[in-house]
Amino acid sequence: MDDVQVVVAHSQRATLRVGDVFLKVDGDPAHADVEVRAMALAPVPTPAILWREPPVLAIAAVPGTALGVLGEPSTASSAAWAAAGAAVRRLHEAPLPPWSGRLNIDDLAAELERECAWLLADGVLPAEVIRRNHEIARTALRPWKPVFIHGDLQITHVFVDDDEVTGIIDWSEAAPGDAMFDLAILTLGHEERLDDLLEGYGPGADRDVIRAWWSLRSLTASRWLIEHGFDPDAPGCEFDVLRSQGSQG
Repeated sequence: MDDVQVVVAHSQRATLRVGDVFLKVDGDPAHADVEVRAMALAPVPTPAILWREPPVLAIAAVPGTALGVLGEPSTASSAAWAAAGAAVRRLHEAPLPPWSGRLNIDDLAAELERECAWLLADGVLPAEVIRRNHEIARTALRPWKPVFIHGDLQITHVFVDDDEVTGIIDWSEAAPGDAMFDLAILTLGHEERLDDLLEGYGPGADRDVIRAWWSLRSLTASRWLIEHGFDPDAPGCEFDVLRSQGSQG
């Protein structure tokens, strides 16, 4: 009998692995609805859906290994990163999914102010680091042409084998949105791999906006991570991203 492995678990959802099957348990059926619809529409490799019995969605494991993990250097080759960039480009050039996006400039601006105020009050980072990242983050708050984005394109969600993308997982945040957001989330904490990613992605990427999303994402996610048992101050994670960004002119 296969062991049951807890991949991730917090108050909103949990993912378990049993052999080659992943069981995603989510109290909000809308997340699974989006995931199933997005995987059907995305022109990139995605996991096979085995069955769905709310609140559980069962999907098959994809072959290969993740590009890396946050907080550790990626051992994937430059060619693998370029292949990931090409896959993201195919997604961004696909027709928009027929539901609305959650990335709204006004809402993001309000969230940025709220989370920066919390970080300052809590004293978890020097005020100057927060101030500098707030300044950088505002560059992302500009009009963008919506594209089909993954919406949670963490480095652990892209699998490769022999320098080819074999699967992209966790599509519950997919929606129309800013292309630079996906590129930023995939390279968060891995700035040194941005050139490789963009080699495959091709023209049109805005490095200043990608950098802005690194700051915006790290500022706005930190409180949620702390409150759900994660450590944004682990080496190479969100606080290190903010310190690095804040040290740049």
